[in-house]
Amino acid sequence: MSLRINLKMAAKSARRNLLKNDGSLGRALEHVFGDAKINRASPVSAELVIAEQMRAQVSGLRQAVANSETAAALVGTAEASLSELSRLLIGMRQLALHAANEGAEDSAMLEADQAEILAALDSIDRISQSARFGSKSLLDGSLDVEGTATGRGLVFVGADAETDPSPRQGYAVEIFRVASRPRTTSGTALTQDMIDDGETIGLVEGDKSVEYKVEPGSSLDRIARDLREALEAEGMPLGVRFEEDGRLTVAHRIFGSGRGFAVYSSTPGFLSKEAEVPVSVKNGRDVLGTIGGEKAVGDGQTLIGAPGVKAEGLRVRYEGKADPVSPEVGRVVVGNDAAVFQIGGESGQAAKVAITEIAADKLAIGVSNKSGFGSLKDLDVRSYQGALDSVMLLDKAIEQVAAAGAGLGAVRKHTLVTNIANLNVAKVNLSHSKFGFADSESADALSDYTKCRIVSRSAAALLAQANQKPSQVLSLI
Repeated sequence: MSLRINLKMAAKSARRNLLKNDGSLGRALEHVFGDAKINRASPVSAELVIAEQMRAQVSGLRQAVANSETAAALVGTAEASLSELSRLLIGMRQLALHAANEGAEDSAMLEADQAEILAALDSIDRISQSARFGSKSLLDGSLDVEGTATGRGLVFVGADAETDPSPRQGYAVEIFRVASRPRTTSGTALTQDMIDDGETIGLVEGDKSVEYKVEPGSSLDRIARDLREALEAEGMPLGVRFEEDGRLTVAHRIFGSGRGFAVYSSTPGFLSKEAEVPVSVKNGRDVLGTIGGEKAVGDGQTLIGAPGVKAEGLRVRYEGKADPVSPEVGRVVVGNDAAVFQIGGESGQAAKVAITEIAADKLAIGVSNKSGFGSLKDLDVRSYQGALDSVMLLDKAIEQVAAAGAGLGAVRKHTLVTNIANLNVAKVNLSHSKFGFADSESADALSDYTKCRIVSRSAAALLAQANQKPSQVLSLI
């Protein structure tokens, strides 16, 4: 065996292996004391990009859960306020029924009932203004979608949270065909002979029906009056009249293709082709038109913005005539202040919630009554008729508040709470994927560290021995 002093091949080889192992030991330390096995881009740049994207997604899902929980709390606060309003309205209805008990009431009792109703109306307005979530008002209309219509016969009905705000000049409404009601006219006149024979006239609408047998000697006016009274008693939305030639016209009171009825008569050819065999009448038509130059769906006299367009969910009612030369009948200006909640981990994954204004002068508007009450604010139970009309308005107000509460409850349950559960599942699955891809497994990392440490110590010892080998030449002197 030869001995060399200037050339230390064994020492250099041991040093090279020691440096290589030191690098492995450093990386093992990063994995042991860190939570990731990808800490820099140099060895696996593509994997680092994926790992960082996964971390961002997990973080986004975590924040989306927090956002959804906050949104659910806000909606729940509004629901609680609506429940209190509903309780007040039910109590007011009871007071109105008490006031309607005219035979046992005196003026002092009626004044007391009216005072309680006024106090309840003040409470409704106070709750409307004071219901808040943090500093955000909930029931004062600041989170509602509002609109106004200009044009003869054009009425703004409502809009959804998804409806985009209109341009300054509003959405143009074009009508190409007006709505019509289902109607039919008898094939022949109701002759005196048919009247004297006791003609039978049958009308059917839904699950309700009227079968009227004409009394001999009756006039057409009396027959029409008797039919109207029978229809009203059954709650059937049908109207009847005799034409000048004696033919009978029956029409539905509601517009649109979704309504219909059936008619029959005991004389063939009068209302039905065969004696007492009902003939179905479904010839009503829905309004046809556009909103903002985009697709809209007709429902009776109401035109609704189609899904996916800017005016989605916008509802207008047209009660005029169509002009094929100039189809534009007016414009609708819409302002959308609905609450927007970021309930997803990505851009655009949001939910919108509109909360209608609940105030005494905004409830039960447009209810037909003999007392001239324009809204809940006008209630006066100090007269018998006023008490009866107050009950009608309160029924409408209770329906409106219940509908608003049901809408918010559906959003909280089916949109927010369901979304929270879905996000938590997605977060767990993505975190698991990220662990397998980018996170360090503690047992493997510790095993690698122990191995590198042993190898490092062994390499250091071998390097020391290799450096001592040239000194053996001194033993020859």
